[in-house]
Amino acid sequence: MSMRATIALAAAVFATSPAAAQTYPSRQIELVVPFVAGGTTDTVARLIAQRLSDRWGQPAIVNNRPGGGSSIGTNLVAKAAPDGHTLMVTTIAFAINASLQKQPYDAVKDFIPITEIASIPLMLVVHNSLPVHNVKEFIEYSKSQPAGLDYATSGPGTSTHLAAEMFKTMTDANLVHVPFKGNAEVLNALLGGHVKVHFALTASTLQHVRSGALRVLAVTTEQRLPDLPDVPTIAELGYPGYEISSWQGVFAPAGTPKDIIDKLNGEIVGMLKTPEVQARITREGALPVGSSPEQWSVRFKNEIDKWAKVAKSAGLSTAN
Repeated sequence: MSMRATIALAAAVFATSPAAAQTYPSRQIELVVPFVAGGTTDTVARLIAQRLSDRWGQPAIVNNRPGGGSSIGTNLVAKAAPDGHTLMVTTIAFAINASLQKQPYDAVKDFIPITEIASIPLMLVVHNSLPVHNVKEFIEYSKSQPAGLDYATSGPGTSTHLAAEMFKTMTDANLVHVPFKGNAEVLNALLGGHVKVHFALTASTLQHVRSGALRVLAVTTEQRLPDLPDVPTIAELGYPGYEISSWQGVFAPAGTPKDIIDKLNGEIVGMLKTPEVQARITREGALPVGSSPEQWSVRFKNEIDKWAKVAKSAGLSTAN
């Protein structure tokens, strides 16, 4: 065996040994967020960075790398050294993108899930001028429209888009996609009555439901929401299996030693259990989660499979 091969083997043995976590972190930790600064995911990433800095005595920073529908920042992490010093904090867009089109990385093979941070519920809302008050009336009304009923989304391939496409597939509702460039544009159009339907993130829309400007017909989660106990889930209305929440999660490059993954998981989950962080995440309209790497890995793979089926059924997928 050559000297270079011997050194490489020794390094590999060391990296996968329990000693890896004992010496980790040895330098700055970078949390890549593949979106612009200022959003909910960015906020949560900064909470994690602060926690790691305070607890481990090494700086942890957030690096916002938007672009390419989040693929630019994601690809950066996929190619990073698997030593725990480069991580990614991302959203359901990661799983959806893997279903929609071929990416420069493999979402399953190139990453290790660390934990699900939070789950953000969606709800089916309509402008208060629309003459429907429940999901049954909504479906029937959409079918009565020769050209279909327009629904707004924050862009193709977003959670708000796939939520509507899954609804169309399961209910045969006659809905027509009208994409916008973000949630702010959607809300302006929706509140102005220019587009009357939206599968909305509760965080950005609940206040308009409470003001009476918008009417909520159902929520997209498995269980009813504590803030909307009288609003049914779509699943309970006769469409079992319908469920979507816009989650946030933490990932590391494939090859990162398990003891480092476990150390990161323990620290982040511990943070999510503190009252102040739970209150902060709840204010963002999300529900704190905190799962094990094994639980998160199973859920993440299920999410990819789920959205691949929805994308294929809706004619959206070019991934294969």
